[in-house]
Amino acid sequence: MTDPLETLLPRHKTDLDNAHRVVERGYPAVAPLLPQLLEWVKDGNWPVAHILAPFLASIGSPIVPHVRDILRGDDDLWKYYVVARIVRMMPRATAEALRPELTRIASDPTSGEEVEAIDDLAAEILRQWEEPA
Repeated sequence: MTDPLETLLPRHKTDLDNAHRVVERGYPAVAPLLPQLLEWVKDGNWPVAHILAPFLASIGSPIVPHVRDILRGDDDLWKYYVVARIVRMMPRATAEALRPELTRIASDPTSGEEVEAIDDLAAEILRQWEEPA
């Protein structure tokens, strides 16, 4: 039997109706879906990513472990979009929990992270945190 909550997940990259339903349902109602929702920002050009990424960035600390797993993984394009569309848009207090991962990416990137310029994005975020408010 399918979990009724799972019916909210987008069915394809242009399923804006379900992406909007996820946002309308809000957090914490969609908490069990966070890993699957992050799958829909693997390509930031997908229409559903434009809806889901800002929502995911707004969730706060509950999204951090899921983002950390992605940043520690080997899907460099996914890392790029997660840093560019979620981490960059998180409140700083939330994103700070990812400082170790961002520091490692900025200072010791893998070749794939360099190719996708994730190291530059991470360094930019870290620099912004050092600037006076």
